[in-house]
Amino acid sequence: MTATEIILRAEDCVQGMRSLPAESVDLVVTSPPYNLGIKYGKYKDELNDEEYLSWSLLWAAEVKRVLKSSGSFFLNVGASPSNPLLPHQLVVALGRQFVLQNTFHWIKSITVDTRAGEQISVGHFKPINSRRFVTDCHEFVFHLTKDGETVLDRLGMGVAYSDKSNIARWGHTKGKDLRCRGNNWFIPYETIQYRSKDRPHPATFPTQLAVNCLRIHGLKPELVMLDPFVGIGHSALAAKECGIRQFIGFDIDPEYLEAARAALAPGLLPAEPAPLKSKLGRPRRKPAGLEPSLFDLEPQ
Repeated sequence: MTATEIILRAEDCVQGMRSLPAESVDLVVTSPPYNLGIKYGKYKDELNDEEYLSWSLLWAAEVKRVLKSSGSFFLNVGASPSNPLLPHQLVVALGRQFVLQNTFHWIKSITVDTRAGEQISVGHFKPINSRRFVTDCHEFVFHLTKDGETVLDRLGMGVAYSDKSNIARWGHTKGKDLRCRGNNWFIPYETIQYRSKDRPHPATFPTQLAVNCLRIHGLKPELVMLDPFVGIGHSALAAKECGIRQFIGFDIDPEYLEAARAALAPGLLPAEPAPLKSKLGRPRRKPAGLEPSLFDLEPQ
């Protein structure tokens, strides 16, 4: 497996993406701020709705410019019980620039009643103290593309048939014991001992979430992947694990990038490249965000 070239740059993602060539990225996997008041190191997550959506359209326009026509944009976003419309408002706004091709559900905790009558609960469950809301155990991963025609590797996340008779009954199987997993991804967090040491970021998604996005898009060694809000580098870890050609990540917080570099070593580029100057002038200084997760939110 070829070592992945990983480029991490400490700068605003809009400015950073403006320095990249048009249609130079195969897929984008990211999770911007959710505008829920999460306490980041260098960013205040407290815009009003209009400002937040305007800023989202700004950075998403650069994502569209750098994304190839056949590319995929996987956008992870969640909500709080007191603001459940935010993910939907965001994806509707982005509908001006992209087509919503698929919606995946990142399941963090689930309870299943088996046919034998056994109840099984698995995953990472963080209760909330509320008489109005139930605990939210999932987030969205919106799969956005330029025209809705991007071809995926549906069996890249395939699973074996429980009922083996289906292998012969369904013609599309071509005799293989593998079916599409569908749009529900159960990915619990790994248990950590010390928050400040093991996960020095208030909101991250698991590396496996980005691996799933890579595999469903179609894992090829020549892929170039981008995360405009790379945080402590879980998407970069996924790129390295999958052995793709190049990963590019931006973040405004140098401390998060230091944590990312430590997690990625060895094999990371030894020094951060000098920021490339944009020919479009200085962009507005808007907040850049990092991978949030509902399990890291305070109860509301």
